[in-house]
Amino acid sequence: MMVLMAREETRTLTSTTARTPGTSAVHSPSGGAPPRTWRTRLLVVGIVLAAVNLRPAITSAGALLEEVRDGLGMSGTVAGLLTSVPPLCFAVFGVTAPRLARRFGAGAVVCAGMAAIGTGLLIRPYVGGTAAFLATTALALMGIAVSNVLMPVIVKRWFPDRVGSMTGLYSMALALGTATAAAVTVPVTDALGGDWRSGLAVWAGLAAAAVLPWLAFARERGTTPAGRAPAPDGQEPTHDVPAPAAEAPALRITRSRTAWALAVFFGLQATAAYITMGWMAQIYRDAGVPAGTAGLLLAATMVMGVPLAFVIPRLAARLPHQGPIVVALGVSGLAGYAGLYFAPAAGAWLWAVLLGIANCAFPLALTMVGMRARTSGGVAQLSAFAQSTGYLISIPGPLLVGVLYQHSGGWGLPLALMAGLMIPQTVIGVLAGRNRTVEDEATPA
Repeated sequence: MMVLMAREETRTLTSTTARTPGTSAVHSPSGGAPPRTWRTRLLVVGIVLAAVNLRPAITSAGALLEEVRDGLGMSGTVAGLLTSVPPLCFAVFGVTAPRLARRFGAGAVVCAGMAAIGTGLLIRPYVGGTAAFLATTALALMGIAVSNVLMPVIVKRWFPDRVGSMTGLYSMALALGTATAAAVTVPVTDALGGDWRSGLAVWAGLAAAAVLPWLAFARERGTTPAGRAPAPDGQEPTHDVPAPAAEAPALRITRSRTAWALAVFFGLQATAAYITMGWMAQIYRDAGVPAGTAGLLLAATMVMGVPLAFVIPRLAARLPHQGPIVVALGVSGLAGYAGLYFAPAAGAWLWAVLLGIANCAFPLALTMVGMRARTSGGVAQLSAFAQSTGYLISIPGPLLVGVLYQHSGGWGLPLALMAGLMIPQTVIGVLAGRNRTVEDEATPA
């Protein structure tokens, strides 16, 4: 389904290009056939497959958290550490993505990232011991981290006039992969004899499939495949020329208030997302919901991002200020947490839907990254800064939830923490959504 949608998006881009003034006749340097559009189609497919792989490593473990804890002898605190590993890895390794992309090319880095995801997911259930499990999880998350950062950069470079729709496409693919892993991990585990190790390892195959389209771009430098220079917005490159080495001077990104607001917003929404992915199924199970149903409820939360992750970025790209969307998502989150506190089992499906809506702050944040900088170079710096700083901010949240859960013996305090964090997330998100760019605020180095 996602491949068909990717092809449709490519056809839309191609038809739009054909209608752009001055591009009705596109020729190669020799005056023959126009540039090969199959590479653009392949890039869209690669973006979609990469996005599908950016969360199953996390939600598959969340669906089987109780089995993993029992199998490895984890305490609640150590399990909280496991749910904090994703933002830690995203912060540590995500900041390296722009430098790696400049040296090896964005395609090569994403290709290597998909290979790292597959390798980590394949071996982590079988290495034995908590430390080794965490280390191999970190390997998979390393691949996710660099791909997280480079997706907005690739979209800004290749589809500068379609930032909203392309961000929506890969955000939707990301949500679909997240929800699928949450929904089917428990049934797949049961079908494989009830061994949680097999249920986790099966997701390595999805990452292996994502490697294939990126092999075509692995030998290219820069973010524009085939060495093709970026064209004006909405136009296809008319001929093959060397891509520029640098699109804009480096910015002192830490001087930008917008960059800081976006980083804090990113961090707070990531805190909520990873608490949800790591602990939500356990909240339902502790309320008496069967394990399979708890996994489906987590999947329902994640699957809300499939349509909304496509709609919200497109809507955000049309608004000069994204604050109203931020507020709507925050209200949904507060209602969902209140429901989990007062009636976790009775209104389980409603709370899952409301928290799924709140989790769409992630595609909104990605869209704002693309809108808060004018150039792909600025987007690369902003994406690395906002995501790395944001994930650092989010590290304590899931761990603190585990500690509070273990020492209080219930979910009252953890849920109060989650609801409390939603308020500053909304306030900072409104500030990050103002119509300005980091180039206006950050003095070139």
